[in-house]
Amino acid sequence: MTLSRRSSKWEPRHPVAEDQRQLTSAMIASLSAEGMPTRHAPFGHALKSLAASRDDILGLTADLAKYTDLHVFAEAYPERFYQMGMAEQVMISAAAGLAKEGFTPFATTYAVFASRRAYDFICMAIAEDRLNVKIVCGLPGLTTGYGPSHQATDDLAIFRAMPNLTIVDPCDALDTEQATYAVAAHDGPVYMRLLRGQVPMMLHEHETYRFELGRAQLLRDGQDVLFITSGFMTMRALEAAEALAKDGIEAGILHSPTIKPLDDATILQHCRKPGRLVITAENHSVIGGLGEAVASTLMRHGVTPAFRQIGLPDEFLDAGALPVLHDQYGISTNAVIRQTKAWLK
Repeated sequence: MTLSRRSSKWEPRHPVAEDQRQLTSAMIASLSAEGMPTRHAPFGHALKSLAASRDDILGLTADLAKYTDLHVFAEAYPERFYQMGMAEQVMISAAAGLAKEGFTPFATTYAVFASRRAYDFICMAIAEDRLNVKIVCGLPGLTTGYGPSHQATDDLAIFRAMPNLTIVDPCDALDTEQATYAVAAHDGPVYMRLLRGQVPMMLHEHETYRFELGRAQLLRDGQDVLFITSGFMTMRALEAAEALAKDGIEAGILHSPTIKPLDDATILQHCRKPGRLVITAENHSVIGGLGEAVASTLMRHGVTPAFRQIGLPDEFLDAGALPVLHDQYGISTNAVIRQTKAWLK
């Protein structure tokens, strides 16, 4: 499959029946359930708000301002916006130079391009010197149906081993907005996964929730299952927990939006509770992401609950309609419910 960055056309890698062919809109479908409130471009609006009081905030993009919501910032502060073209390595190098001059650059592109094309530049130009660059990337995991060229199913695995790099995977619009402020206040390099466009809102229902860098937070408790989640899989787990409750299954949700540094203390505290199944759920390959990070923490500390992972398989994924792909690869709400019930049996 061949695509431009902004392509609206696609060809399946494998022949499919006519009734399975979906419109392009289904390939970039909203992650929100029907009736769920959304907020437009939370990252872009948060960055715009930040820039009003901080003249060190800059925005850079590799030809993807509209598709990373950076256009909101660019329209408000055109003199602080840099369009670098389709050249991620150049953008990252420029961001490093700007950080050395005292600025706080936010560099945006798609997650596949930052992790696969610009890795060495991020490592050598930014992470090694602990420069204050924020790398904010759209289309994380399976949030596009455009196939392996655009699906960043391995970005967390790629970046987790990089020293000095903080990694953030927000859940919804509120999380994204609050994470943007926290990332800007943090002194050092950050990689943040981005949900963009009309972003679902769910965490506003949890009145005490506030994003804190490096902290996991319990959104609900339950004696039968504990979901440890990040990204939009927190929304899916919350939806699944409501459905499971109707069948008498009590599920807790521990939301871990910071992947590195992982909040080991909180995770261990909740995983020591006896007699319940621990399930990690993430919008990423089961290789090298949140699930393996949690498993490693548990093993190192001798905490051994029954443990399962929900995540994307270790393979290149198909192109197609997102709702179909999410169910196919086990990260839809219904798939989470099915897998949880099967494991509990």
